[in-house]
Amino acid sequence: MDYMLMPLRRYADFQGRSRRKEYWMFTLGVVLLYIVFVILAGISGLFSSFGPDGGSQGPSIFGWIVIALIAVAVIGLIIPSIAVQVRRFHDQDKSGWFCLLSFIPYIGGIIVTVFMIIDGTRGPNRFGEDPKTHQSLTDVFS
Repeated sequence: MDYMLMPLRRYADFQGRSRRKEYWMFTLGVVLLYIVFVILAGISGLFSSFGPDGGSQGPSIFGWIVIALIAVAVIGLIIPSIAVQVRRFHDQDKSGWFCLLSFIPYIGGIIVTVFMIIDGTRGPNRFGEDPKTHQSLTDVFS
């Protein structure tokens, strides 16, 4: 659970390195959050295009609240998502600008995903100490 929340604690920190575990646990947490939002959207009726009388009907108050929560979550998670990805590239001794590879149509996302799977460099590199050598989570923030 600590690894899911660590990128939120390091919200806009583009310096240093992040382990694969930190990146993938954060990604898992974001996916689980979006699953909860999809369930809430389904409960609120956002996916139904017709009202009970057969005519078109807009979202209910609960639906608008769900839409607002989704918008806040998406906007609030953009910066930590990019930051943890940049730190992941730093762990492999690569520039954070490699994140721009995801803008290549069709294959960019696949390339970035492969880079996120690859293990980082052992020992210190130009971006800092190896995050796997730290004994506790508090050492990462000092």
